[in-house]
Amino acid sequence: MIFDNSAAFSAASASKLSFDAETARVHIDSTVTPPFQPTDLNIRENVPLAPLTTLEVGGPARFFVEATAEQDVVDSFEFGRSRGLSVFVLGGGSNILVSDQGFDGLVVKIALSGVTASNDSITVAAGEDWDAFVNYTVGRGLSGVECLSGIPGTVGGTPVQNVGAYGQEVSETIVSVRCFDRKNVNIVDLSNEQCGFTYRISVFNSTERNRYVVLSVTYSLTRNGKPKVAYKDLIEFFNDREPTIAETREAVLSIRRAKSMVIDKADPNHRSAGSFFKNPVVNKAKFDLVQEASNKNVPHFPAGATDVKIPAAWLIETSGFHKGYAIGNAGISTNHTLAIVNSGGATARDIVQLKNVIQNAVSEKFGIELVPEPVFVGDF
Repeated sequence: MIFDNSAAFSAASASKLSFDAETARVHIDSTVTPPFQPTDLNIRENVPLAPLTTLEVGGPARFFVEATAEQDVVDSFEFGRSRGLSVFVLGGGSNILVSDQGFDGLVVKIALSGVTASNDSITVAAGEDWDAFVNYTVGRGLSGVECLSGIPGTVGGTPVQNVGAYGQEVSETIVSVRCFDRKNVNIVDLSNEQCGFTYRISVFNSTERNRYVVLSVTYSLTRNGKPKVAYKDLIEFFNDREPTIAETREAVLSIRRAKSMVIDKADPNHRSAGSFFKNPVVNKAKFDLVQEASNKNVPHFPAGATDVKIPAAWLIETSGFHKGYAIGNAGISTNHTLAIVNSGGATARDIVQLKNVIQNAVSEKFGIELVPEPVFVGDF
């Protein structure tokens, strides 16, 4: 699972705005005040976005700014509001697909930095590299995020999708999330409960989608705690041996590298957004239908009291696709069926075409609609 602190939205202001509940967009009367003139922001034009994403596809941003402080974020939205621009928040670029036309608005790159530790509670700025933070915690004997090693992207993206891997999710350790509230134009702190975490879901990408911009995240970790070894791959890796936190991190990195799920420029599969589809969660009745359609045992995992989670990779493979399958310059990773890759020179249109072919095949065979994980930026 790869992630990004990214969301497309229209800029908001404290006055003369209305909220459309159906489209979840803030409508702005940009004629109320003259255009805002930022004094400290370096607003650039026609900045290529492809180099800022792990898929390395997509067109330019009409306007682009890098926010290195919380006030930069506030000022950037005021800049967008005053000009009636749509605004897109960019984190590590690891979980987005930018259209070939780019983004006709303002892209705000979150570059806030800093780590503050107080006992076992750590507050991390949204622009910090996620895996560097995981390495920081493991090096200090703190457990709680070790299974999330090797995931590219920034800290700010972790609460948005409730990032998880190898049996661990950030919702297990997040205490609070500090955000810029675009609706009320102020900075707020949301508790874990207020974040509404479930599998790959939070208020940030569901009920309050496009409202909050993550500024920092506070985690509560366990000093000298035991690592979480609950996932099948890890259990088999250690063969019932109880590992240290550091050993668990190295095991996760090793497993991910074998699947081309660690960004390595030497790997031909490195231009990727990671797992492109979410693992579908279905009820028992639907699972029985999938079992019947497959004529074989369907791998699955518990998901709550009554539902089960089916690996999307298995659904894709059973629908006739294999590692290395390609349409033009867009293909399936040679090491992991769940990852769509840009083999070199692919366009966003190529990626979407392959996505559609996979989705249609799985839907036709199993009646399941695979949901993409990446955020789609721009017009498709």
